[in-house]
Amino acid sequence: MTKTDTTTRTARMRTASCACGGLKLTLAGEPTSVYACACQECQRATGSAFAYRAKYPKTAIMDVTGERRSWRRGSDAGRWIEQTFCPTCGTLLFMEAEVIPNDIVVSVGCFTDSDFAPPAALFWSGRRHGWYQLADGIATP
Repeated sequence: MTKTDTTTRTARMRTASCACGGLKLTLAGEPTSVYACACQECQRATGSAFAYRAKYPKTAIMDVTGERRSWRRGSDAGRWIEQTFCPTCGTLLFMEAEVIPNDIVVSVGCFTDSDFAPPAALFWSGRRHGWYQLADGIATP
């Protein structure tokens, strides 16, 4: 057994699931970063004031089950972002982006883990809703 095999087998496993349970993504280990984004596209995609996301290396993916659909859109920088969602309930489960080809970004709410790490940063903070106040320590790059 290689060191990588041992690390993967002992790493914390988390499963993200859509609202109806038809699409599931299982990941090993901890995310490399956790952030929130208040850009207008994330507000539209989530139907909320911001998105709460966890970035993992694609090598952390242990399993993806269920039917899924993807939609690719452009970013403000002209690069693509592909959002993957459940065709039954519409939950946006994860995203991939041209700018981070070796990573996957997962919607944190799909883990249903109230102890999940808080966001370290809020991107597009200038577009956040006026009522939304940031906790101390959250960066606004």
